[in-house]
Amino acid sequence: MPERSGAELPGADILVEALNDLGVEVVFGYPGGAVLPIYDALFRHNAQGGRIKHILVRHEQAAVHAAEGYARSTGKPGVVLVTSGPGATNAVTGITDALMDSIPIVVITGQVPTALIGTDAFQEADTVGITRHCSKHNYLVKDPARLGEVIHEAFHIATSGRPGPVVVDICKDVQVASARYVKPAGTAPIQHKTYRPQVKADRAAVEQLVDLLAAAERPILYTGGGVINSGPGASQLLRELARITGAPVTSTLMGLGAFPASDPQFLGMLGMHGTYEANHAMNQADLVVALGARFDDRVTGRLDAFSPFSRKVHVDIDRSSINKTVRIDLAIVADVGHALEDAVRIWKSRQHPKPDLTDWWSRIEGWRAKRCLDFEEEGDAIMPQRAVRALWEATRARDPIITTEVGQHQMWAAQHFGFEAPNKWLTSGGLGTMGYGLPAAIGAQLGNPKALVIDIAGEASIQMNIQELATAKQYRLPVKIFILNNEYMGMVRQWQELVYESRYAESYSDSLPDFVKLAEAYGWLGLRIEERGELESGIAAMLAHDGPVMVDCRVAKLTNCFPMIPSGAAHTDMILHVSEVEGDMDDAAKALV
Repeated sequence: MPERSGAELPGADILVEALNDLGVEVVFGYPGGAVLPIYDALFRHNAQGGRIKHILVRHEQAAVHAAEGYARSTGKPGVVLVTSGPGATNAVTGITDALMDSIPIVVITGQVPTALIGTDAFQEADTVGITRHCSKHNYLVKDPARLGEVIHEAFHIATSGRPGPVVVDICKDVQVASARYVKPAGTAPIQHKTYRPQVKADRAAVEQLVDLLAAAERPILYTGGGVINSGPGASQLLRELARITGAPVTSTLMGLGAFPASDPQFLGMLGMHGTYEANHAMNQADLVVALGARFDDRVTGRLDAFSPFSRKVHVDIDRSSINKTVRIDLAIVADVGHALEDAVRIWKSRQHPKPDLTDWWSRIEGWRAKRCLDFEEEGDAIMPQRAVRALWEATRARDPIITTEVGQHQMWAAQHFGFEAPNKWLTSGGLGTMGYGLPAAIGAQLGNPKALVIDIAGEASIQMNIQELATAKQYRLPVKIFILNNEYMGMVRQWQELVYESRYAESYSDSLPDFVKLAEAYGWLGLRIEERGELESGIAAMLAHDGPVMVDCRVAKLTNCFPMIPSGAAHTDMILHVSEVEGDMDDAAKALV
């Protein structure tokens, strides 16, 4: 396409030129009156050989989740385009999800003309006001001359520091008014006058970290999504730090894949549905090194009982996360990848020997001997854990990208599907958004056309954005959906059983659709697996089909997800089996749930 920097252009064309200059390849959106000039500019852009591909979703929430899936699987920012009013408000759930999980996306919304703002005009909503507390930053653009600068700045803010969603609300008259678009000079990143996240770590603080690791008798590396957000180099450096220090590694839900699940030093996920060994090691450690994690309540449990014997180091690029919930002994505000690089270099330059952690590992192996993820099987019924493990066995050689909805199936996937690399596990952590998995899988498939992308779903959650089956079909995306169908909103039912004396208030999914026929109605292949002996062949049939497939896997209906720490209980108050519930659950859980 011809160079148009410096030319007088309509605002909509300025936006498209800026997106093109920023390297945007995919935009997820849904048209409406307040963004029609932008859609027309995109149409003309593509007619002239432009590279920006628009993906028409069926709901604005799904557009944002798809952008999240694209961003998390590729490392590039996701882009969303929706109209004013309901278009913007429908996107709010996805925007909040991206904020909670630190996902870099730019959400472009239409707005009524500037002269109509505040008049309750058709499809007017205070998008800036509504998104102020669920976005990293937002803009209302009333001047076309500022539009190009704002778009470049929005991408800078979304992708630097702690990543997150940025909203750009553009008045319709700005989209048609003309101004000069000047492409930022050179390749240097934008230097915002006030937003200057600290990327490099303070060397003296990293030296203290190295000294603490060298002296610790019971260290643990507590890793989170910040390691993945820092890029693939950070994961490699984490592996090296673990190797040279001999320390065990645990992960939050969002950090899975930053450290290989098959590595003997990996203890699995910690927290509410984490492993026995990870939670007990965190409780008994004398040094906790938190790397890109934020001490979420689902990880810490009861704060006064959280890792009571340890000194705590927190490495995070978000200064506001430091000392927010847990008191820290050593804070290192920096990009976790840079801090890990410095720590490895300093350790090696000082020629520290690998610490003797024999006693510590002996205790850990004792906790591992509990085999807390084992489960019982009876007859031909498919245990959900078995289904996830069978899926993992059948696909692990293909290095799949796994998305999930939210609920029991999400936790079983986290526990039983081993992730060896970052950017392969896409789930809604902080907000816990049902309906996330299918659109996220669509975004991941678009960003990784040759990858195997599977959404592990529940029969309730998949229906939250079921309309996106049409999106996958329209763009010929070979997404696979693997439903663990137990006919219940499983996690809700589990809490009702354990805490509310099995009063299953509105948690049974009555009147479920026939998922096989539903898949076929959308042009997908539909498959059903009903007995354990059908698992291997059913999964093989799913993988053999080169188009989109929905598998309705009928699993045991009343299975609970264990291990489990009751909300607000300590790490050591783990329930490993339903038989333990009456003794451990009643007092703590009933008071705190």
